[in-house]
This record gives sequence, structure tokens and C-alpha cells, in this order.
Amino acid sequence: MENDQAKSLRERLKTLRMQAKSIAVMSGKGGVGKSNFSLNFSLALQKAQKRVLLFDLDIGMGNIDILVGESSRLTIVDFFNKNVSLSDIISTGPNNLDYISGGTGLGTIFRLSEEKFQRFIQELERLFNAYDFVIFDMGAGISKDSLRFILCVDEIIVITTPEPTSMTDAYAAIKHICVNHETMSFSIVVNRAYNRKIGDSTFNRLAQTMKQFLKREATLLGTIPDDSTIMKAVIDQKPFLMYQPNCHASKAIFKIANDFIHRQSSSIDEKDAKPFIAKLKYFFMKGR
Repeated sequence: MENDQAKSLRERLKTLRMQAKSIAVMSGKGGVGKSNFSLNFSLALQKAQKRVLLFDLDIGMGNIDILVGESSRLTIVDFFNKNVSLSDIISTGPNNLDYISGGTGLGTIFRLSEEKFQRFIQELERLFNAYDFVIFDMGAGISKDSLRFILCVDEIIVITTPEPTSMTDAYAAIKHICVNHETMSFSIVVNRAYNRKIGDSTFNRLAQTMKQFLKREATLLGTIPDDSTIMKAVIDQKPFLMYQPNCHASKAIFKIANDFIHRQSSSIDEKDAKPFIAKLKYFFMKGR
């Protein structure tokens, strides 16, 4: 009997591990390099032999396709307004990276008919079985609709810069999430740091503020230096990871991706083992 129970548990864990890990990349304000991080982080994960889907949910300002120099035939808006599947709107970017272009339709997700709602959930669940990581590039700040989505993910990566306004806005966004989620995990990436010392100092100030006022911990995922190569790559509409793989920013992204993969545990987090899709169903129904 005991062996049967152990076998059953192993099978259950195996099934749950098939689901992709959901990650929301967000920032407190715009212009901090969030989408550029999402793109290059996704590519770095893929280069580490991980199956990645980059999902652009930057409401009204989706720019992943611009960063890769391509124009997508279909976007997430077309899924809701036309009879196409989520698989139909997946575009193939640099290094065969799968991504879904954004649009102005995130709020529409929460106002779908019952039929469309069920179709969206079913198709999203199928996608989650096909990848190791699904990276959601969220819009800057937090709206009522995007909050419901963010509360469902497994982990949040917050992008900030050393600028005081960026740190203040990042803290405000984190606080908003903490009020609604008691166990959410936060990883911080400090972008455009002049040097490692400034990057560490920026993280420490943000982490100490979180600990003092929110009673929450944060993890430094990494620091990306202020590298002129990034702007050159953006102008050329190429991911800087592919534009110049050996530049300081690219090396930093590779390290961040490798550290992130190393951190992932094969065990289920006992604090919140509920799968992303199940949580999404709950919050969708709650917001309807």
C-alpha cells in the first residue's frame, strides 16, 4: 500500500512538472529596459536548451516584434477577435525563439464569453505542456487587469535601474502585489548599473525597504551593466545577445539565465503548489 502511494505521488509530480514555469517580467515604470531584458533572457534560456515561449502582454505598447525587427501577422488581439488558435499566433524570432506579439487586448481576456474563456484556457494549457518556461512581458506598472494575471504566475522578475524614481516605482508595484499575494517570490534585476557596486547597492536598498515595510524578502537575480552595445543593437533591431554575444551586457544575461536555471528546484513549492492554469481559472472567474 505504501509503495503504491509513493508511486502515485511520483506520477503526480511527474505530471505537474510537465507544466511550464510561468514568469512575469515587470517594472514599476517604463523605459527601464524591461522588454529588452525579456527578449534576451528568453534567448539565453533557449541557448541553455530550454523550451521557451515569450508572451508579450505589454498592454497597448507591445514591442517585442520591433526589438527583433519583424512584423507579426497575428497578435494576441487576433485570438480574441478572429477564429484563430494560440498556436496560429505564435511567431518565430531570432534563434527560432517562439513568441506571441502583444496588442491592446489584455483587458478583453477578463470579459470573454464563457465559450471563448474556456477556449482560451484550454489552448493556453496545451501551450504550457509544450514549454519549460513561459515568459510574460508585462506592461510597466500594474493595472487592475494585469494584477489578476500577475498573481497567477510562479515567479516575478522585477526590472529596475539605479535611478531613485525607478526604484520608488518598483517598490510601489511590489507593494501592490504583496497586498494581494502573501507568498509571491520576487527576483530583482538591476539594469543599466554603472558598475557592480552600484548594482548591489541598488538591490540592497530595495530589499531592505521591502523587508522593513512589507516583511518580504527579495533575491538579486543579477546586474546588467550600462553597455553602449545595447543601444546599438536596439537601433539595428537585433537582440544584443546575438548582436554582440561577448559584450558585457550579454555576459551578464547569460549568467542571469544560468543562475536562474540552477535555482529551479525539481520539487514542488509547498507554499503554493497550485498550477498556473488553475489559478488563472480562479482569477478569471472572479473578475468576470
